[in-house]
Amino acid sequence: MIYKFVLISDEVDPFKREIQIDPDATFLDLLQIIYQSINYSDPEIASFFISNEDWDKKEEISLIEKDNNPEFDSWIMEETPLTEFIEDEQQRLMLQFDYPKERFFFIELSEIITGKNINKAKCTLSVGEAPQQYEKEDEELTTPLKTTKQGIDIDESFYGDQDFDSIEIEGFENLEDL
Repeated sequence: MIYKFVLISDEVDPFKREIQIDPDATFLDLLQIIYQSINYSDPEIASFFISNEDWDKKEEISLIEKDNNPEFDSWIMEETPLTEFIEDEQQRLMLQFDYPKERFFFIELSEIITGKNINKAKCTLSVGEAPQQYEKEDEELTTPLKTTKQGIDIDESFYGDQDFDSIEIEGFENLEDL
C-alpha cells in the first residue's frame, strides 16, 4: 500500500508537491521527504497537526518532545507511524515549519494506492517554488536606532507617527523613567 499526499501553501501560488510514502513510515520520514522536495534545511523544531476538514488543529506530532506531563499524550515524529493517525483518504494535516511566525503547509492524503509497495518515500510532482523557510524580519524592525549621548533617539519615526507627541505618554518623558 502507498499513501499519496498533496502539499500546498497559502503563501505561494502556484506551489504543490505530491509525496508517495509507505503507510508504515514515520512522521519523521514524511517530514524529511517534504523538506528534501522543497530544499529546506533540517529544522530545529517542527510539528504536524492532525486536522479536520476545516483545518482545525487536533493532535500534535512534534519533532522534539515538548511536554513530559504523563496526563497528556505526547507524540514524537520519530516514534509515530503514519498509520497511527492516518487511514482514510482526504485526511488533512498541517505542518508547522516556522514556529515564531506560525507558518504552515497544508497536507491532504489524496489517495491510498493498494496492491503496490514503496521502499523509499519520494516526491512525484513538484510545481512552483516553496515559500522561504524563514520569513525575513520587517525592514523597519531591523533598521538600527540612532543613539545619542543621552541614549536612544526617540522621534516620530520610532513610533511610526509624524504627529507623535511625547506628552501623550503621561509620566514617561524618557526611557529612564521606565
